[in-house]
Amino acid sequence: MVWTLPHIAAAIAPTVPTDIDRPLGPQRHPHNLIAWESSLWSDRLAQRSNYWKLAPYVKQQWHTIVYALLCTLVFTAFWPVLAWLAGRMLSLLVQGRVVALAQTAALTIGGFVIHKLGQYGQDSLMSKAALAAAFHLRVATYTHLQKLSLAYFEKAQTGDLAYRLTEDVDRIGEVIKKLFQDFIPSMLQLIVVLIYMLWLNWQLTIATFVLVPVLALLVGWFGERMLDYSRRSQNLVSDLSAQLTEVFSGIRLVQAFAAEDYAIARFTEEAERNRRAKYRAAWLLAVQYPVVGLLYAGIVLCLFLVGSWQIAIDNLTGEAFASYVTAGLLLIDPITHTTENYNLFKEAEASVDRIFELFAIAPAVQEMPDATVLPPVTGKVEYRRVQFHYTADQPVLRGVDMVALPGEKIALVGSSGAGKSTLMNLLPRFYDPQDGQILIDGMDIRTVTLKSLRRQIGIVPQETILFSGSIAQNIAFGQHDLDMAAIEAAAKVANAHDFISQFSQGYHTWVGERGVNLSGGQRQRLAIARAVLLNPRILILDEATSALDSESEKLVQEALERLMGDRTVFIIAHRLATIRSADRIVVIEQGRVVESGTHEELLAKGDRYAHLHAQQFRE
Repeated sequence: MVWTLPHIAAAIAPTVPTDIDRPLGPQRHPHNLIAWESSLWSDRLAQRSNYWKLAPYVKQQWHTIVYALLCTLVFTAFWPVLAWLAGRMLSLLVQGRVVALAQTAALTIGGFVIHKLGQYGQDSLMSKAALAAAFHLRVATYTHLQKLSLAYFEKAQTGDLAYRLTEDVDRIGEVIKKLFQDFIPSMLQLIVVLIYMLWLNWQLTIATFVLVPVLALLVGWFGERMLDYSRRSQNLVSDLSAQLTEVFSGIRLVQAFAAEDYAIARFTEEAERNRRAKYRAAWLLAVQYPVVGLLYAGIVLCLFLVGSWQIAIDNLTGEAFASYVTAGLLLIDPITHTTENYNLFKEAEASVDRIFELFAIAPAVQEMPDATVLPPVTGKVEYRRVQFHYTADQPVLRGVDMVALPGEKIALVGSSGAGKSTLMNLLPRFYDPQDGQILIDGMDIRTVTLKSLRRQIGIVPQETILFSGSIAQNIAFGQHDLDMAAIEAAAKVANAHDFISQFSQGYHTWVGERGVNLSGGQRQRLAIARAVLLNPRILILDEATSALDSESEKLVQEALERLMGDRTVFIIAHRLATIRSADRIVVIEQGRVVESGTHEELLAKGDRYAHLHAQQFRE
């Protein structure tokens, strides 16, 4: 029976419309390439479910769950009592014993009230426990993502991550709630009522439920198929969410290139794939309900046929049969719920898999178990034979040696792709080199904690990132307490205080997503104020004035001069006019340091820097 069941179901069920399997075009994402052959079903059975990984989050709520299960026991224990009382009332009704019938009805009402109070306690407590478990899972997932390296986020889809943290976790929370609030009570109800039915008449019970194993196997087969369809559907919804995030964040570019029709076509294609995947799941449910319903009908038919025979041979009384039928009717609801819940569990298993896929990703950059806190540094930075590549066949840095003394201003120049930004990304350990060492004040940066390292390195990027929140919150980003005096002082150093004061709400002015309500120069000065407040000993300036007009550049440059002070500063620059005053200029080409010296020394040398300088000023 186990091996032939899929073929039986396929024979009973109508054939799925073939048009939903026709591809619209090339699949862009690897996880869309999911095979849908029946062999996957048997493979899935051999895999261990990720549901067991939810145990620690559920275990945290064990007090609430225990109280909820006590309510469940009260709720469940009254099912056979109510069935017996129903049979008793029917017998008294036939006998015309009105007083006894009224007394039994009063007992039934009392039992029903207790029964429903147990259900209320079970539902309310389990909702509380499930929401708490989902909350802890969501926070744990977000915390894990915060620990992942920059390399992961450069490849990950923002919309996909957002979907996993919202929809997938919500679906898991719903499953946890259903498990304790609905599935377990339904199973207990089945067990208790079946025991009562066996006690009433075991021959009738065995004959009636001869089809139950077939029903269970069929439900299991449908559930496995539902898992496959749900996994595909959720991956496609995730892709759709990622595409929306990309388009809305780049809507200016879409409209600038009059690419609305192109964006709509891409969205329509992705939405159509999503529709097809969802239709598969809906079609499967449409097949399941009538097939399972036929088995239900067969069970009911057996109940009346065998029951009539048992009454005819005086092995069952009419009152007992009425109670038995009532008990049988009480089985319909838990069987239905068990079937529906099993489908829900299989749908949500895809969400569980997607969440724990994230937990399986280890950070490329990790702290050593015995990492120490980096003490306040003077700012001496050494690169020793540093080699790095993103892919093994494409080296980016090839044995770089470089020393920056405390308080020294070093400018890094070279053509695009030479390795300047990569060299600076290694300093706060956004990446780790494959070979060589980076030291600060003589300490290998891999031996210190990431937080203590990054707290002493300030970065002013070319494109300022601002977050939704007030101006003060953006300046003090990463700090829980807002010291308004310190924030205002930092803004003054960054030449930002004047424009901030012009806003009606001053430092409490709300900054929209990505700071779109501020000019480029204003955003850059807020980034400088953020670095001033951090007060780092080492500073990285990544083309901090390249995208500004002359007036804004002057204000930003003044702020940068104040910010640099006596700090060790690395300046990544393409515009050579901004780095003439640097203590040392380092020229990087093809991942190597090819020249080093002051502006005048390198011009006099007449080599690579002099060529870049002449070319830029000629242009």
